Amino acid sequence: MATKPRGRCGISRVIPVTQAPGMLRWCVFWLWQKRMRLRCFAWGMAVVLVYLCLESQGDHPASAQQNPTRPETGAPRSVKVIRVAQVPMERAVTAFGSLAAYDQATVSVKVPGRLRSISVDLGSVVRQGQVIAQIETQDYQLRIQQATAALAQARARLGLAPDQNHDRLDPERTSTFRQARAVLDESQANQERIKTLFEQGIIPQAQVGTAEASYKVALSRYEDAIEEVRNRQALLAQRSSELELARQQLADTTIYAPFEGAIQERRASMGEYLGAGAPVATIVRMDPLRLRADVSERDAPSIRVGQHVRVMLEGDGNVYTGRIARLSPAITQQNRTLMVEAEVRNKGTLRPGSFARAEIVIDDQNLALAVPANAISTFAGVEKVLLVQDGKVSEKTITTKRRTAEWVEVVSGIKVGDVVVINPGNLQSGQAVTVME
Repeated sequence: MATKPRGRCGISRVIPVTQAPGMLRWCVFWLWQKRMRLRCFAWGMAVVLVYLCLESQGDHPASAQQNPTRPETGAPRSVKVIRVAQVPMERAVTAFGSLAAYDQATVSVKVPGRLRSISVDLGSVVRQGQVIAQIETQDYQLRIQQATAALAQARARLGLAPDQNHDRLDPERTSTFRQARAVLDESQANQERIKTLFEQGIIPQAQVGTAEASYKVALSRYEDAIEEVRNRQALLAQRSSELELARQQLADTTIYAPFEGAIQERRASMGEYLGAGAPVATIVRMDPLRLRADVSERDAPSIRVGQHVRVMLEGDGNVYTGRIARLSPAITQQNRTLMVEAEVRNKGTLRPGSFARAEIVIDDQNLALAVPANAISTFAGVEKVLLVQDGKVSEKTITTKRRTAEWVEVVSGIKVGDVVVINPGNLQSGQAVTVME
């Protein structure tokens, strides 16, 4: 007989030696089952504890959501307030458009020739009258010499000195005219003498006819001489004009900037032969700029020339100012809008072609119910203010419209005379407050 000692379970049994191996297996199996039961119990307790923790943590948000306006306990908070009133607020019409250069010109050559030099490129800033390109001048200098020689020849045919002014030329002082005049005077005197001798019976009738014919020929040559002198005067004026034209062509070989601006595009290169009218560069005037915007037909009657305009650009936090300068005389039928143009001053940051949003101020003295911008709190897109009533604050949902740097127009939710908290912070509805003067 063998005696099994007392185990942890407090059971003492006498086991025969022959049954020891079987009982040993049974004890091992019982201990294994007990260990599994303890492990399952431990896991179950852990799950219960986790659940209880989660439930305890979830109670606080739920209660906060159920009582979002629960007032805080403690002494009343001091707040600054303002009484709602009507303040002057401008009325503005919003329009969308784009900026354009005030002036844009494609500078071209007036005379053909090879481009000798060009001093500008993309983005170059130019002044009015600045030289931007030069055509070769040798051909035009030769034309001036040719025109000068032709003019000297025309002056010589009229008997003019090189420095004599031909504008006051008297045709009767030219050699051609004086010669024709002398022949005419001689023929007239001879005719009168022949008539006298014929009346005295000294010469026959035939000589009288010959003298009259000679006088008519001399008179015709005199008239031809006058026409010739006038023709030579016209030729002299033509040669003078040709000389001026040659000089002008020489001057046109230099290309100038027509106004102050910047080079938008360079369209020619040095050494290139350019015909008359060939483009060299495109210049745009950068200050001021034109704002071209479309105003809806509903707002068109309130737009006037001279109204103030605020211009905002995408990605630019600055606000630019201008004034309405021009209005289209008709409404565009395709989109039922009115085209307006405003002049906007440019300090170097604006670029033609930019998309712009414009606010056209149509009335800057309009009264509106407004509150300061720092009195409005926004949550999930809903705008609210806190009103002070009977020493406590109450939350009011409002609807806003126009905004300025300091004021926000309120169209519903409050009325004139209501006391609104400025900078409410974390104040809650129902909380006691004291008003600071």
